[in-house]
Amino acid sequence: MKIKLIVVGKLKEKYLLDACNEYIKRLSKYAKTEVIEVNEEKISDESLSMQAIAMQKEGQRILDNVSPSDYVILSDLHGKEIDSVEFSSLFENAMTKGASTFSIIIGGSYGLDDALRKRADFALCLSKMTFPHQLARVIVLEQIYRSMKILHNEKYHK
Repeated sequence: MKIKLIVVGKLKEKYLLDACNEYIKRLSKYAKTEVIEVNEEKISDESLSMQAIAMQKEGQRILDNVSPSDYVILSDLHGKEIDSVEFSSLFENAMTKGASTFSIIIGGSYGLDDALRKRADFALCLSKMTFPHQLARVIVLEQIYRSMKILHNEKYHK
């Protein structure tokens, strides 16, 4: 099993980087896990048209890292909210159908291009609350780790 966490922007805060690295280390028991950072699009003004162009460019950078056979989970405010057990079932069901590589996408601050929504196999809403994109990485990695523990019938704190 391979997990690609594809994200927009660089992680700068050491404490968040340390947390991400800890979960990647823990996940190594279950899957080859990598974080792929694509460049955030810088725009000169915050108009909706410029934001749409930025989302399209970021979306293409993300899609350049997704293989046709990847099972794609998109972190999307308009996605479905599920619990940790349902998230683990998502992995299990996809693997039963032959998926071996999972691309999990966290978009940039301007949002997500429609091309990403069209490519996604599942749109996941982490929460109706707003989180910094950098913190969302930690949350997603922790939930993937929790899912692997659930799938392997191993204990993990509640």
